[in-house]
Amino acid sequence: MNTLIVLVSLGVIALLSELLNFKKVLFPITCAGLVVATGLSMYDWNSNAYVYNRMLYIDNFAIVMTSLICGLSVLWFCFSKKYLERDTYTTDKFALILFALTGAAVMVSYNNFCMLFLGVEILSLSMYILAGSDKKSLAGNEAALKYFIIGSFATGFLLLGIALIYGVTGTFHLDTMMMYIQAHQTDLPQLFKVGILLILVAMAFKASVVPFHYWAPDVYTGSPTLVTAFMATVVKTVAIVALFRLFVIGFGDAYDVWLTPVIIMSMLTMLVGNLIATYQNQVKRMLAYSSIAHAGYLLIAIVAMNQYSTGAVFYYTMTYSIASLLAFGIVYLLKDNIESVGVEEFNGLSKRSPFLAFGMTVAMLSLAGIPPIAGFFAKYFLFSAALKEEYYALVIVAIIASLIGIYYYFKVIIAIYFKESKEAQVAEVNTTNKALIGLCIILLIGLSVIPEVFLRLRF
Repeated sequence: MNTLIVLVSLGVIALLSELLNFKKVLFPITCAGLVVATGLSMYDWNSNAYVYNRMLYIDNFAIVMTSLICGLSVLWFCFSKKYLERDTYTTDKFALILFALTGAAVMVSYNNFCMLFLGVEILSLSMYILAGSDKKSLAGNEAALKYFIIGSFATGFLLLGIALIYGVTGTFHLDTMMMYIQAHQTDLPQLFKVGILLILVAMAFKASVVPFHYWAPDVYTGSPTLVTAFMATVVKTVAIVALFRLFVIGFGDAYDVWLTPVIIMSMLTMLVGNLIATYQNQVKRMLAYSSIAHAGYLLIAIVAMNQYSTGAVFYYTMTYSIASLLAFGIVYLLKDNIESVGVEEFNGLSKRSPFLAFGMTVAMLSLAGIPPIAGFFAKYFLFSAALKEEYYALVIVAIIASLIGIYYYFKVIIAIYFKESKEAQVAEVNTTNKALIGLCIILLIGLSVIPEVFLRLRF
């Protein structure tokens, strides 16, 4: 997989840039490398090939998700240029993000539990460090410690689940495991079932699914704002895709073991995430609970698991990630990495900076699922996939949760347009950031024009 080689090479280049004194050109090298990685990924279209002794499976779904995370990362790097280059740890941050992307690329294309474990750990270790990268921040140090301890705890569940499944089947390969399940459909061993549930718990931790979500609000709030943006977009997308791949390719025929727990977790995640978000006055914490709720929506695709699920997952993760990156980017531009940004900071933003106000409005409308922004069609696709399989109760809960979510998203919009600001100064945004915000707005509106194209995609 050439994309993986490019990402690893970029990480090594970032590490060497300080030593070889070319860190001033590291930003353009990284962005160009990510564009090349995206192109190489798309070059493999329709290859459907096993690589590295069948440990990775490069199908079209893996290709589009790898391209998505690389594209999102280019946007993230452009938003983060000032943040990355303003202290002495520039090359370390570049390297950590690039190695996190390497782990992410493995997680969206694995066909072997060893590769899943390696991908999870490469991604997680990089994020543990980035969460506490602001050493002067007490909240950041707490976030990193909490993230590390709970993440390590989840890894224990993952390894134990893998060990139990290997002990029963004698294989780490998902495709071989699927054949084992088909051959023992009526008499699956109890240890195998326990292994499935343990892996589900571990991946639910990584995706911040209720009741394994309690680390996310504190970690999202304490981490630097742009690191939080990366967690809420790339990391969240990869965790859900890894979970989706696991149950579609590996455990799809053992649905009677995991289906009910996933339905319950989806319902709880949507309701708890949205309900608690309504009580939050800090924007980063509110968006953290919003991120939890969106993980619940994405679990609907795993429950439905039909011909529309893959297209719905791709479209939803794309629209959600762009909207979240836009929202966190604007929060960063307003308060430059301050941890506690309250809703009141957006009071009167429409007068201080109409462009930022419009960008935040589009982001909130998309996350809320208000037509005609792309977020509405993303939820519509997921709900339609579930309705085709007659999961009516799940869809009803999802609709109720979405209605609850409208309250806190509109709380920000109301502050922007209908409340007076105590600050007199105008929020200044440079040309580059204006272009990035404009691009995100265009994408969110443009993706709503052709949503059916994504629903028809078959990966």
